[in-house]
Amino acid sequence: MMANLQFDLVSPERRLASVEATEVQIPGADGDMTAMADHAPTITTLRPGILTVVHSGGSDAYVVSGGFAEITATSVSVLAEQALPKAEVTQEVYEQMVEDAKAAYGRAQETFKNEPGPVDDAAKLLSDMVAMGGHIGLMTKS
Repeated sequence: MMANLQFDLVSPERRLASVEATEVQIPGADGDMTAMADHAPTITTLRPGILTVVHSGGSDAYVVSGGFAEITATSVSVLAEQALPKAEVTQEVYEQMVEDAKAAYGRAQETFKNEPGPVDDAAKLLSDMVAMGGHIGLMTKS
Protein backbone atom coordinates (compact mmCIF):
# COMPACT_ATOMS: atom_id res chain seq x y z
CA MET A 1 0.00 0.00 0.00
CA MET A 2 1.34 3.40 -0.96
CA ALA A 3 1.70 6.05 1.70
CA ASN A 4 -0.67 8.98 1.35
CA LEU A 5 -0.29 12.67 1.97
CA GLN A 6 -2.86 15.28 2.84
CA PHE A 7 -3.60 17.58 -0.10
CA ASP A 8 -5.26 20.98 0.30
CA LEU A 9 -5.94 23.45 -2.50
CA VAL A 10 -7.16 26.91 -1.56
CA SER A 11 -7.80 30.01 -3.66
CA PRO A 12 -8.81 33.44 -2.32
CA GLU A 13 -12.43 32.59 -3.22
CA ARG A 14 -12.76 29.07 -1.81
CA ARG A 15 -11.27 25.78 -0.66
CA LEU A 16 -11.27 23.58 -3.75
CA ALA A 17 -9.91 20.33 -2.37
CA SER A 18 -8.95 18.56 0.82
CA VAL A 19 -8.19 14.89 0.14
CA GLU A 20 -5.81 12.06 0.95
CA ALA A 21 -3.62 11.81 -2.15
CA THR A 22 -0.99 9.36 -3.37
CA GLU A 23 0.67 11.99 -5.56
CA VAL A 24 0.29 15.61 -6.59
CA GLN A 25 1.64 16.86 -9.93
CA ILE A 26 2.55 20.53 -9.61
CA PRO A 27 3.29 23.08 -12.37
CA GLY A 28 6.25 24.68 -10.58
CA ALA A 29 7.80 27.92 -11.79
CA ASP A 30 11.11 26.04 -12.20
CA GLY A 31 9.52 23.03 -13.88
CA ASP A 32 6.92 20.36 -13.25
CA MET A 33 7.28 18.31 -10.10
CA THR A 34 5.48 15.39 -8.50
CA ALA A 35 5.10 15.32 -4.72
CA MET A 36 4.61 12.01 -2.93
CA ALA A 37 4.77 10.92 0.70
CA ASP A 38 8.18 11.47 2.37
CA HIS A 39 9.04 14.32 -0.03
CA ALA A 40 11.74 16.68 1.22
CA PRO A 41 10.23 19.90 2.63
CA THR A 42 9.96 22.36 -0.27
CA ILE A 43 8.19 25.57 -1.11
CA THR A 44 7.75 26.31 -4.81
CA THR A 45 6.10 29.06 -6.81
CA LEU A 46 3.48 27.95 -9.32
CA ARG A 47 3.24 28.95 -12.95
CA PRO A 48 -0.04 28.84 -14.90
CA GLY A 49 -0.75 25.20 -15.60
CA ILE A 50 -2.59 22.04 -14.66
CA LEU A 51 -2.28 20.70 -11.11
CA THR A 52 -3.25 17.02 -10.90
CA VAL A 53 -4.12 15.15 -7.70
CA VAL A 54 -4.07 11.36 -7.73
CA HIS A 55 -6.12 9.65 -5.01
CA SER A 56 -7.95 6.39 -4.31
CA GLY A 57 -10.95 7.53 -6.35
CA GLY A 58 -8.95 8.43 -9.47
CA SER A 59 -7.49 11.83 -10.24
CA ASP A 60 -8.66 15.44 -10.30
CA ALA A 61 -7.22 18.22 -12.45
CA TYR A 62 -7.26 21.91 -11.54
CA VAL A 63 -6.23 24.91 -13.60
CA VAL A 64 -4.05 27.26 -11.54
CA SER A 65 -2.81 30.70 -12.59
CA GLY A 66 -0.01 30.98 -10.04
CA GLY A 67 0.58 30.91 -6.30
CA PHE A 68 2.65 28.72 -3.99
CA ALA A 69 2.88 25.06 -2.99
CA GLU A 70 4.27 23.98 0.37
CA ILE A 71 5.34 20.36 0.37
CA THR A 72 6.25 18.34 3.46
CA ALA A 73 6.75 14.61 4.08
CA THR A 74 3.04 14.24 4.90
CA SER A 75 1.22 17.03 3.06
CA VAL A 76 0.95 19.35 0.08
CA SER A 77 -0.74 22.71 0.62
CA VAL A 78 -1.37 24.89 -2.41
CA LEU A 79 -2.40 28.52 -2.12
CA ALA A 80 -3.34 29.48 -5.67
CA GLU A 81 -3.86 33.03 -6.96
CA GLN A 82 -6.69 31.59 -9.03
CA ALA A 83 -7.77 27.95 -9.28
CA LEU A 84 -10.68 26.15 -10.87
CA PRO A 85 -11.55 22.52 -11.48
CA LYS A 86 -10.48 21.86 -15.08
CA ALA A 87 -14.09 21.06 -16.03
CA GLU A 88 -15.15 24.60 -15.02
CA VAL A 89 -12.65 26.31 -17.32
CA THR A 90 -14.77 27.26 -20.29
CA GLN A 91 -13.51 29.19 -23.30
CA GLU A 92 -14.95 32.34 -21.71
CA VAL A 93 -13.22 31.79 -18.36
CA TYR A 94 -9.94 30.98 -20.12
CA GLU A 95 -10.09 34.11 -22.30
CA GLN A 96 -10.60 36.21 -19.17
CA MET A 97 -7.52 34.60 -17.56
CA VAL A 98 -5.48 35.41 -20.69
CA GLU A 99 -6.84 38.99 -20.76
CA ASP A 100 -5.81 39.39 -17.09
CA ALA A 101 -2.31 38.12 -17.94
CA LYS A 102 -2.09 40.48 -20.94
CA ALA A 103 -3.18 43.40 -18.75
CA ALA A 104 -0.53 42.52 -16.15
CA TYR A 105 2.07 42.37 -18.93
CA GLY A 106 1.00 45.82 -20.18
CA ARG A 107 1.19 47.25 -16.65
CA ALA A 108 4.66 45.74 -16.17
CA GLN A 109 5.86 47.31 -19.43
CA GLU A 110 4.58 50.72 -18.28
CA THR A 111 5.78 50.49 -14.69
CA PHE A 112 9.20 48.90 -15.26
CA LYS A 113 10.41 50.60 -18.46
CA ASN A 114 14.10 50.09 -17.63
CA GLU A 115 13.80 46.94 -15.51
CA PRO A 116 13.58 43.85 -17.71
CA GLY A 117 13.00 41.41 -14.80
CA PRO A 118 9.35 42.16 -13.98
CA VAL A 119 8.49 42.60 -17.68
CA ASP A 120 10.08 39.22 -18.52
CA ASP A 121 8.17 37.63 -15.61
CA ALA A 122 4.86 39.05 -16.91
CA ALA A 123 5.66 37.91 -20.47
CA LYS A 124 6.42 34.40 -19.19
CA LEU A 125 3.16 34.36 -17.21
CA LEU A 126 1.28 35.27 -20.38
CA SER A 127 3.03 32.60 -22.50
CA ASP A 128 2.46 29.96 -19.78
CA MET A 129 -1.24 30.91 -19.69
CA VAL A 130 -1.52 30.52 -23.48
CA ALA A 131 0.35 27.18 -23.39
CA MET A 132 -1.92 25.91 -20.61
CA GLY A 133 -4.96 26.61 -22.82
CA GLY A 134 -3.44 24.38 -25.48
CA HIS A 135 -3.11 21.56 -22.93
CA ILE A 136 -6.80 21.70 -22.08
CA GLY A 137 -7.99 22.24 -25.65
CA LEU A 138 -8.77 25.97 -25.51
CA MET A 139 -7.32 28.62 -27.80
CA THR A 140 -6.99 32.37 -27.44
CA LYS A 141 -8.59 34.72 -29.88
CA SER A 142 -5.73 36.26 -31.85
